[in-house]
Amino acid sequence: MANTSFIGKKSGLFFLLPIFFCFQACSYKLNGGSVGALKTINIPIFENVAPLVINNLSQTFTTALQDRIRTQTRLSTVRGDADCTLEGRITGYTIAPTVLPAANSSIAPISNTNRLTITVNVKYTNNLDPKQNFEQSFSRYQDYQGDIGTREQGLIAAINTQLTEDIFNKAFANW
Repeated sequence: MANTSFIGKKSGLFFLLPIFFCFQACSYKLNGGSVGALKTINIPIFENVAPLVINNLSQTFTTALQDRIRTQTRLSTVRGDADCTLEGRITGYTIAPTVLPAANSSIAPISNTNRLTITVNVKYTNNLDPKQNFEQSFSRYQDYQGDIGTREQGLIAAINTQLTEDIFNKAFANW
């Protein structure tokens, strides 16, 4: 009788394996991008032309974008001629207070939160399928309280993650 329950468990396992692999395949497809016949991409340094310039922002943003492409596609990053190019400029880096309405309408609005916003203008050129080309501005922000000093690099990293996801989805997520 113990043999029968083992066989039942074993056949149940064989039944679940195809379902597991199906979910694995679906998960992989949803996380990656559709690059079609593309094999190479050129991502030159994004120049920082924002009125407020942060020294390492060009490098950190460009590296974040290159990492996103490298980890989520099979594209090889090259310099010069490539099947496609992602290029652009960092056009905005602003810090502004966010205004919260006061509980009593007779009191002026108050703010104890600030917002760091980064804007990037991106041009995507697909040399194999020019219908996929675009030029678009992307902007993301993070709110924070207090002094930006020790938080700035962490806020920039979080915004870079959001921006690179938006750019990646625009260029490669064709689903």
